[in-house]
Amino acid sequence: VLPSPDGPAPSVSITEIRQYLRAQDIPFHDGYSCLHTPSLFTGGRQDQLPSAKAPYTLFIDKTTGSFLCTATLAEGTWQDFQANVELRQRGMTPIPPASSEETEEEMRQAREDARCIWDRALPLWELLDEQETKETKALFGISLVTDATLKRFGVRYLRTANSLVFPWFSPQNATLKGLKLVRAEKKGDTITYIEETLPRFDSYRNLFGLPLIGRRDTELVLTGWELDALALHQAAGVASVALPRGASCLPPTLLPYLEQFKRITLWLGEDLRAWEAAKLFARKLSLKRCSLVRPGNLQPRPLEALNQGLNVTKILRSALLASHKSIVSFRQLREEVFGELVNTEQVSGVKWTRFPELNKLLKGHRRGELTIFTGPTGSGKTTFLSEYALDLCMQGVCTLWGSFEINNVRLAKIMLTQFAGRRLEDQLELYDEWADRFEDLPLYFMTFHGQQNIKTVIDTMQHAVYMYDITHVVVDNLQFMMGHEHLSADR
Repeated sequence: VLPSPDGPAPSVSITEIRQYLRAQDIPFHDGYSCLHTPSLFTGGRQDQLPSAKAPYTLFIDKTTGSFLCTATLAEGTWQDFQANVELRQRGMTPIPPASSEETEEEMRQAREDARCIWDRALPLWELLDEQETKETKALFGISLVTDATLKRFGVRYLRTANSLVFPWFSPQNATLKGLKLVRAEKKGDTITYIEETLPRFDSYRNLFGLPLIGRRDTELVLTGWELDALALHQAAGVASVALPRGASCLPPTLLPYLEQFKRITLWLGEDLRAWEAAKLFARKLSLKRCSLVRPGNLQPRPLEALNQGLNVTKILRSALLASHKSIVSFRQLREEVFGELVNTEQVSGVKWTRFPELNKLLKGHRRGELTIFTGPTGSGKTTFLSEYALDLCMQGVCTLWGSFEINNVRLAKIMLTQFAGRRLEDQLELYDEWADRFEDLPLYFMTFHGQQNIKTVIDTMQHAVYMYDITHVVVDNLQFMMGHEHLSADR
């Protein structure tokens, strides 16, 4: 749930941040998406602010002002940062903002669970039965990925769950912080991959492959899937990492770890949604250093490219620069137009699985489009909209709900019932199982209720788009949000 209107984090501009740092004599330099300064949380005399000689391990996000120190993993808001600067000046030790005891306990539990699973999992080449190894590799499409590559990235296999296990090591001291389990399910000819993470998704901030990157590396390929990172490293020898939630979002907390790279190539997948996501992430990472691999028949995702024997290095070289000029000729658009003709199905948007008739009308959910549903009170607008949004959300479309008419608890109850497809009041023993699955959806709620100041609502939406890469916003309903005195004004 996003912060409530009475206490949203006050927004701060990059100019204010720079002015404050200069006024406090804190040295800094401009990075791509963050300002870099020496850390307040490492050594040094208490009443002194860090000097320019100290290593620059603290990163301040230019958009939100929140910070992360990569040396101590201390993180917090811009207000926390200012509070710590003041403590330092008074000769007191800065205290990293603490998370609640519950969260600490949950994270500790998740780490212990991860450690147990990790100890039970075996490296693939240690399965005694060669046939089993072959079948497992074939199921995940990694028959061509060598044992050396799997070993380098520390990938293991958990027999009891038929899952590949991808570790998440702390960038600070290489301890195990969590895991991602990927299970393959075969139905007929199609294989679907089911992912599960420890800790739970919202606190899972792993850049898989990060510990293998040296301090001197300046080029990186960002992928949307762990197996793609393996394929890229093996086929082209490039530094590559995978995002924790694929092409659905790039959490701002990960930006500091990507600051050292002068060039980042985004190769997130083979469909149009991956391409849209790549353009969005490039804006966060700074357009001038990003290139994008355009999806197409001859440019599938990295693992596919390896399996088809395509020249991966050549595909990387053909990546397009993200920062194109304001005026273009058809020659520069030519490839994009061809891409739209080839992928006509995808261009029409993300299809609803529950509403085939709606697909005929709207062609699917497309970003940048506004759809208005009208109907008398009690005709089922909210019930329909929650199912309509849930359908997309289950396909990985990051969704933000602004329910101004009914409260979030009631809305969540409706959606959970639709998600489970059963009356949970009659089967309370199933509640936790369904609630856990529901919690993993990329779904967020605004905490507004009743009439609101439009500017506050828009600010919250913009914040959500930056933080959670929201691509679908639902407002229910417009009349409640604007109150009745706005109706005569220009709507």
